[in-house]
Amino acid sequence: MSDLKKKFEAAVANSKSLTERPDNGTLLKIYALYKQASSGDNTEKKPGFVDMVGRAKWDAWNNLKGTSDKAAMQQYVDLIESLS
Repeated sequence: MSDLKKKFEAAVANSKSLTERPDNGTLLKIYALYKQASSGDNTEKKPGFVDMVGRAKWDAWNNLKGTSDKAAMQQYVDLIESLS
C-alpha cells in the first residue's frame, strides 16, 4: 500500500473525530474529495430539484471531475490536517 493511501486512510479515520464540526461548505469539500479519491469521476445521475442536500453533494463531487485519485487524496489529507 502506498504512503499516500495510508495517509488518506488515516485522514478518513481522523475526519470522524474532529474537535468541532466544519461548516457546510467544508463538509461538502470533504465529501467531494473523498468520493473523487475513492470512486473517481462522478457518473451518477443528478438528484432531482427537491433533493437539495443530494444535489449539493452531487455538484461538489462533479466539480472535481478530471482530478486524479492521487491529487484528490492529497487534497483530502491536507484539508483534514488543517482542520485537526
